[in-house]
Amino acid sequence: MPAEADGDRAYLTVKGLRDFTLALLGLALLAFAGARVGAWFMLLVALIPPGDMLMALRHGGTKALAYGVRFATAVVVLISVGLPFAVRTRRGLRSPKCPSSCPSSTRP
Repeated sequence: MPAEADGDRAYLTVKGLRDFTLALLGLALLAFAGARVGAWFMLLVALIPPGDMLMALRHGGTKALAYGVRFATAVVVLISVGLPFAVRTRRGLRSPKCPSSCPSSTRP
């Protein structure tokens, strides 16, 4: 959707601030809460590009740009979500030395 001089700057500024804030929140979650929490956050963030795509189409944006950029962004975000889940699943959640009935205080 091309920006118009009569008021689109405020919209684009708010959208940019939203994206920047979500990026900082995602980095903070990865740093302080771990990859699994960051992956769940990114799964929720993946809902934003399709919403932007629908908004762009509704307000006269081109289909090629809406589908090409926003849909591609959603796919990339979903791929980035799958990586932490795949790595976590491959390693396993429990140590093989301690069964699931083992008290949490004695788990290695």
